[in-house]
Parts: sequence; C-alpha cells; structure tokens
Amino acid sequence: MSVVAISGSPSAASRSTALLRHVLGRFDDDLARSEIVLRDLPPAALVRADFDDPAIRRAREQVAAARVVVIATPIYKASFSGLLKCFLDLLPQDALRGKTVLALATGGSPAHLLALDYALKPVLAALGARHILDAVYAVDGQFTAHPVHDHVADDEVLQRLERALAEAPIALRGAGQPRPVALAA
Repeated sequence: MSVVAISGSPSAASRSTALLRHVLGRFDDDLARSEIVLRDLPPAALVRADFDDPAIRRAREQVAAARVVVIATPIYKASFSGLLKCFLDLLPQDALRGKTVLALATGGSPAHLLALDYALKPVLAALGARHILDAVYAVDGQFTAHPVHDHVADDEVLQRLERALAEAPIALRGAGQPRPVALAA
C-alpha cells in the first residue's frame, strides 16, 4: 500500500505543506510514501496540459499507484489554489476511484472553511473519490513560527488531524507527542 501527498501551495514555506508533511510523518516507516510538490512541476506543462511531459507523467503515475491520497492547499478567494486545479485537471476522470482521500487546507480566516466542502470536495468526487476522510482546515493564527520547521500547528489542529487519520485504512505511528516536520526548500 502506498500514500501520495500533493502539495498545492505555490509557496515554499507554506502552512498547508506543513500540515501535509505532519500527516506524512504519521504513517509507519514501512509504508511507501511519495510527495508531489506542484510548484516544482514545469509551469508550461501544467498550464498547457502537456501529458507527455516526464514530470507530469511521473506525478500522474504516483497518484495512480497510491491507495491513499493526501491533498494540501491554501485557500485563496474562497477556493483551493489554481496550481492544484491545474494538476487535478490533468488526472483521468476516475483517478481517485478506490482511493482514500484526505483534504487539508489553510486560510487567513474561518470564513473560508466551506471552500473545502463547496469547491474542493466536488472536484474530488468528480475524479471518483468516494472515501473522503474528514477534511482539516486551519487558520494562520493556529500556527507558530518555528526557526527550524517554519510552521508548527497548534494542538487543536493536530488533534483534528489525528481524528481524520483514525478513519484511514493504513498503519499509523503510535500515539504520542507529534514531532514537528521540517519543510524542504
């Protein structure tokens, strides 16, 4: 079984990516994991829907091979990132059928919480997702700046992540104090 994590943030020091990497760190070490950082994919290939681009092909193959898909995005103007939309548009119609999906999002205020239910989840369902775990949304104020890890979510957000992951059909690391996860540049 494998997990693929999709980072939909255009920013290298992203709160949504910090959540994504925390979730990746919760899976057992023997579980195959991969991360697709959308900002690192060729922009022209994304915008032009170049299915033959090697990086796009590799990212699509990672999604196809995964049993669990974790998607993280910032919320801008009441919707998920355009970068994520470009990538989701490149996936086959049933790309998420038979997979468990966890959506994570961050935004400036609680007012954008419903963007997950009214913007992202319908797209995931259109891609065949039927087992969507409880989404986790966090506001900027629920993160603390960290000199090594850029952003660390507060305990309330981490507890919601744990509750969402409790429904995942995969092995998680034992309970205990979550460790901060460093963001790669």
